[in-house]
Amino acid sequence: MALDGVAVCALVKEFQEKLMGLRIDKIYQPEHDEIHILFRGLGKSYRLLLTANANVARACFTDEVKPNPAQPPMFCMLLRKQIGGGKVVEVCQPGMERVIEFYIETYNELGDEVVKTLVVEIMGRHSNIILVDEKKRVADSIKRVDFSVSTVRQILPGLIYEAPPAQDKQNPKECGAAEILDVLKAAQPGEKLDKVLLSSFGGISPLIAREISYRALGTADIYMSELDFGKQLDVATEMTRLFAEIKAERFAPCMLTNSQTGKPMEFSAVEIRQYGDLAKVEFSESIAYLADRFYRERDRKEHMAHRSAHLVKLVATNLERCAKKMQLQEKELRDTQKKEKWKQYGELITANLYRMHEGMENVTLDNYFEDGMPQITIPLDVRLSPSQNAQKYFKKYNKAKSAEQELSKQIKLAQDELAYLESVEEELEKAEGETELLEIGDELAEQGYIKRTQSGKKKKQQISRPMEFETSDGFLVLVGRNNKQNDILTLKTGRGMDLWFHTKNIPGSHTLLIHDRNREFSDRAIMEAAQLAAFYSKARGSANVPVDYTNVKNVKKPAGAKPGFVIYSTNQTAYVTPPENTESFHKKEKEA
Repeated sequence: MALDGVAVCALVKEFQEKLMGLRIDKIYQPEHDEIHILFRGLGKSYRLLLTANANVARACFTDEVKPNPAQPPMFCMLLRKQIGGGKVVEVCQPGMERVIEFYIETYNELGDEVVKTLVVEIMGRHSNIILVDEKKRVADSIKRVDFSVSTVRQILPGLIYEAPPAQDKQNPKECGAAEILDVLKAAQPGEKLDKVLLSSFGGISPLIAREISYRALGTADIYMSELDFGKQLDVATEMTRLFAEIKAERFAPCMLTNSQTGKPMEFSAVEIRQYGDLAKVEFSESIAYLADRFYRERDRKEHMAHRSAHLVKLVATNLERCAKKMQLQEKELRDTQKKEKWKQYGELITANLYRMHEGMENVTLDNYFEDGMPQITIPLDVRLSPSQNAQKYFKKYNKAKSAEQELSKQIKLAQDELAYLESVEEELEKAEGETELLEIGDELAEQGYIKRTQSGKKKKQQISRPMEFETSDGFLVLVGRNNKQNDILTLKTGRGMDLWFHTKNIPGSHTLLIHDRNREFSDRAIMEAAQLAAFYSKARGSANVPVDYTNVKNVKKPAGAKPGFVIYSTNQTAYVTPPENTESFHKKEKEA
């Protein structure tokens, strides 16, 4: 789990810095297990998100405003009544537990000043948000826990609040190298180092345990049997150093994304080095906003993957079908190469009918089609006369000749379909929103890959806009999101003098560099537009990607061609390496 005790420690530090002295302005409960609290004061405001959702339990700042139910839930109304208008006087974390306590100064029903505690327990399926009154009794919780749920600890109104049972683990902030060495010495030889650290010290996640191993030994995958005293000392020293930084509240919040897919992998309160080039590490000054960004981005990616799964499967199935069909057609085409031999057999038999008789299994004749007229043995059908055998070979020749022409045509169509499906596959990989998926689905339906029933009037659909970027010297660059948009961009939006870019023989987006009447295209603008075309293609992770470019007036669409397919002439080719991201191109607009 990304939100470990170390991350909670960093969150508490940030909450103390930013929320101390601020008052609770508004409280919302947009989901059954999620609370939003708006803090204001001292010229600042923050929206605190608290969720007890088992999969994404967390406490963080957010800019996202969710719609609220018309009737506030009971727990929300209780919070508004008991801590609304209250002031934050303390935020703390017990030990290295994944628990955050917000101490809020407010007034009770008698008008006396009291301090109530909002406790956020981040513990997977046991996560909860609990309001504790000034007498340490549970006022209520977002999840009530009775005996049917837990016989160990109940969370019900009126009961004395008890902290979650302490784990039998040491607090790493209070351990020195000697205590850590004792743990390592007592470990079993067959145990892995990261598992030993995880089971012995509180607040450590699998990520942090592997990171300690990697920093100390250069690997995150090592067994205790491989550790001599020197290596154990290296581990203890590195762990002591790391937690001295944490104790001193020196954090380095960062998010890790997969270098190839861009999918969020982890986030951490300390720098993570163990993934090397496999992950991109992005640092942030605020772990409270970073946590929100991580979970929202991860949820968006997972949601998009789920929503596009049927389209991905459909395209993959058709790609496989198309590839198999083309293989069979190419085999049949190779077989037609025997047609000239069959024609020669027919003519040689016809020229030697007088030497042949019915019932012959084969005949050996002089082959006058070759120099020196070497002898050739021709197989015959004993049931046919010599003349009928000749006609049989002529028929095979004519059939193969017709098949060759038709197969060549069919293979070209299959190649075009394969290229089209690969372009759709690329579109699905880079799709960022629901609108784009709907457009791709409509495109596949129009091409006959999806059968859709007619159900009354066609629903009007929001149309996405091409991505907009700007080169470092101020030229506008437009990039298509899918094949239908590529067609509109190239054939309708583009003007004759605009430059059109596309990766050479590689599926990708159509890209336009818009002409400025007051100046000529700079070499820098051309190279940067080519880089964008390479970035939004299947060659994103490659180097020296060939990108063709030409004026839009030289780009044409053949009649009946599939969406996104064009032909072009008078082009030049630039070889570029796609950037790691597009931030330097000052993206002008997000998805419409």
